[in-house]
Amino acid sequence: MKDFKDMQFKISRGCDRGLNHNGCGRQNMQLNTYDWLYDVPGNEEDTDLVEVQFKNTRKGYYHNVNHLDLRKGDIVAVEASPGHDIGTVTLTGRLVKLQVKKANLKSADDIKRVYRIAKPVDMDKYHEAKSREHGTMIQSRQIAKDLGLQMKIGDVEYQGDGNKAIFYYIADERVDFRQLIKVLADTFHVRIEMKQIGARQEAGRIGGTGPCGRELCCATWMKNFVSVSTNAARIQDISLNPQKLAGMCAKLKCCLNYEVDDYVEASRKMPSRDVVLQTIDSDYYLFKSDILAGLVTYSTGKGVAANLETITAERARAIIEMNKRGEKPESLTEDGKTKETKRPADLLADADISRFDKTKKKKKKPQGKKPQQPKDAKQQQQPKDAKPQQQTKEGKQQQQPQPKEGKPQQRKDNRPQRQPKPQAVANKKTNNAELQQQ
Repeated sequence: MKDFKDMQFKISRGCDRGLNHNGCGRQNMQLNTYDWLYDVPGNEEDTDLVEVQFKNTRKGYYHNVNHLDLRKGDIVAVEASPGHDIGTVTLTGRLVKLQVKKANLKSADDIKRVYRIAKPVDMDKYHEAKSREHGTMIQSRQIAKDLGLQMKIGDVEYQGDGNKAIFYYIADERVDFRQLIKVLADTFHVRIEMKQIGARQEAGRIGGTGPCGRELCCATWMKNFVSVSTNAARIQDISLNPQKLAGMCAKLKCCLNYEVDDYVEASRKMPSRDVVLQTIDSDYYLFKSDILAGLVTYSTGKGVAANLETITAERARAIIEMNKRGEKPESLTEDGKTKETKRPADLLADADISRFDKTKKKKKKPQGKKPQQPKDAKQQQQPKDAKPQQQTKEGKQQQQPQPKEGKPQQRKDNRPQRQPKPQAVANKKTNNAELQQQ
């Protein structure tokens, strides 16, 4: 037993992604576990078990029989059948015991050994094997199509030494792939292993971003997939829209189950939908409810928004008890309290309305083009009761400027005014003379 009194412990943060403290942040792996016992003295000496992750969601648990000084992030060579595999250490210490128990590894044969920390030769073989994965997946899909198999090969993973390949496939029905294994073994010259996965597991292996803007839960932390039904959406009053309820895997979103328990607990305090609240004025039917806020809205029309009243769930239960006793309240609101009506906001409350009273300047109408009449004709047309010309303050009459002979009269727009034809002026004189005789 070591003495930890005089030892200096250094808390390191080995995560290059996320906000985990000494945990197994995303890095390049998935489904990492937060190690909250990392800085506890003697944590790593409690057990020799370590957790090692491989590509995407595959992980395994191994015995550190050689007592290597392993830390999170170390690349190690572990026992495989056949040969060895290359993985990354993601968890050490006593927390691995709980993970082994959670994984239901009851047999001791399922827990293999850690050989060594990976050497450069091991890493060269590892990178060479990984570089063939994509091409193998594309070629295997074509082989399965040629054989007429109703299956989809979603991913291929080579073992660290390149002696084995795992093919992950999706199929709705049972598939006889015995002939496929023979063709794949002859084509790629490796040992073949087939693993069937579901749509959620495929989304977890591929990864991506969900509608919430964050990385998929199945690709980051979710290990066990629980069945999701539309009943979870009904409990939370979510619209049953298949396009919005489906995730990247075309199945119902796993996050629909996250808050169901809270909604179920809160819904127990809400009144039943079938109960009708009776008041002296009328009957009220449940229109909508806000479960988390504890508010219910009632309407006088069944299924129609008419005379809506929003009250608390406690008040609704109190009215139900009153109706059972044969009593009817005056209104849904609490006794002695009037409903506060929201008045519309007056946008001109502080505005100066007199600004609309300002007189507008009248626009001058443009003068039309009228023929000029001689002076004698104007005097004959002037009626007898016509007012004399207005005088100015100096007592003189305003004399209109007469146009000079030989020059056309200028208008306000500086354009010469047309002179009337002599025949038209003569006709006007004769017409005026006839009117006077009459």
